[in-house]
Amino acid sequence: MKLWIKTLALVVTIAWSAPSAAWWWNSKPANYAGTQYPIVLVHGMFGFDSIIGVDYWYGVAEDLRKNGADVYTSQVPALESTIARGEVLLSQVESIAAVHGKVNLVGHSHGGPTARYVARVRPDLVASVTSVGSPHKGSAVADVIIGSPASSLANTLGNALGGLIDLISGGGYDQNMGASLQSLTSQGSAEFNNFAPAGIPTSSCGEGAHSANGVRFYSWGGTGVLTNLLDPSDALLGVTSLAMGSSQHDGLVERCSNHFGKVIRDNYFMNHLDEVNQALGLHSLFETDPKAVFKQHANRLKNAGL
Repeated sequence: MKLWIKTLALVVTIAWSAPSAAWWWNSKPANYAGTQYPIVLVHGMFGFDSIIGVDYWYGVAEDLRKNGADVYTSQVPALESTIARGEVLLSQVESIAAVHGKVNLVGHSHGGPTARYVARVRPDLVASVTSVGSPHKGSAVADVIIGSPASSLANTLGNALGGLIDLISGGGYDQNMGASLQSLTSQGSAEFNNFAPAGIPTSSCGEGAHSANGVRFYSWGGTGVLTNLLDPSDALLGVTSLAMGSSQHDGLVERCSNHFGKVIRDNYFMNHLDEVNQALGLHSLFETDPKAVFKQHANRLKNAGL
């Protein structure tokens, strides 16, 4: 009897210390996120691919690859108009699609409209577009800055920061804070939506068409701001949230503005940076790990044949 108890204790200890080897702990197959077409990640404002070893999509691409996905991280101008960013992204998508046929575009923040531009002009290269915390109907923060007497100073400081990010990340792009902000205002977004209406809800807070021209559309976003006391970026989003009024938002983008195509969920307790697992993976302990959300979505795309 004592031998049996010791053996059971040893088995439990091994399973607990190496959960990845236990079938009841990690039941997802190795190709859980293995989509038919590669996933291309598209960053937002002040974005980059990687700086000093820190990815914009912190841990997301690596986790997707571990679960069978083929992932590319694009790099477009950190600060530019939606169309200018879209043209840069298009050239990268053309190169990837030349090998794989099509791509699944996943854009965060301004990366959402940027991805939509590519789907609008070259739908034959795009299997799906997914936006994450994207201001498809504009951001109140952009409206406030554009209409502020301090807009000139904001442009100067923004271009300086964008240029520094571009230099460190090796982008090689000119920066245009004014054009970036204008694209994300209510007016600028409405103008772009007239050019690329597919997937945009016709009601104030509904869902848009789930597909058009053979391209599937998805979105999700958050409604948290101060989500982790250890995350210094929460303070910045606490300041920007002052422009958002009483609406539900993630610190920069209002809940209904992030609706696009099929809405997976619009109220994760995540702020604008949590949505891409920043800063350094600090997010709410009481919400789904952002990496898990991306992984589940990759599986969704896989099951849809994308």
